[in-house]
Amino acid sequence: MQPGPIHKDLNALKWIIGKWGSIKAEGSFPTIESFKYCEEISFTSVGQPVLNYSSLSWHPIKLNPMHLESGFLRVKPGTNQVSFMVAHNFGLTSLEEGCFTENKLEVKSSRIERMHFAKDPKVLEIVRTYELLQDGNLELILSMSTTNTPLTQHLKVQYLKCLL
Repeated sequence: MQPGPIHKDLNALKWIIGKWGSIKAEGSFPTIESFKYCEEISFTSVGQPVLNYSSLSWHPIKLNPMHLESGFLRVKPGTNQVSFMVAHNFGLTSLEEGCFTENKLEVKSSRIERMHFAKDPKVLEIVRTYELLQDGNLELILSMSTTNTPLTQHLKVQYLKCLL
């Protein structure tokens, strides 16, 4: 159930609205060991041309939390342009901008800030692509660059829409 009506400028993004649970989630990066994880994300309407976003990931065996994100996906009214504002629990905020089509949302960081005591290396760039696949699942591919590593795929997740 949506907490608010869907704004007309979000009609073309209805495919991403809802709660999604991972069915396959893998991460890798040149500076860490590859890993598997579980994740739940949600995009919910508040009646404005913006979606509330949240993400919670956890270890598939130990069940301990791994990463948390929260933010807003705002549409520029009358266009397919979006801004994705995300706060990460490890002390990073990102403003990611891009556009969407009838089944794909692509954003790239335009600004990244971090708390002064955040752990190195610094994240320099984030690129996210959400795509609604033909089978109705949602796929996320997230790439990032740091002060030590050029732009590299970091996460690949397939989600199944949760029925409420």
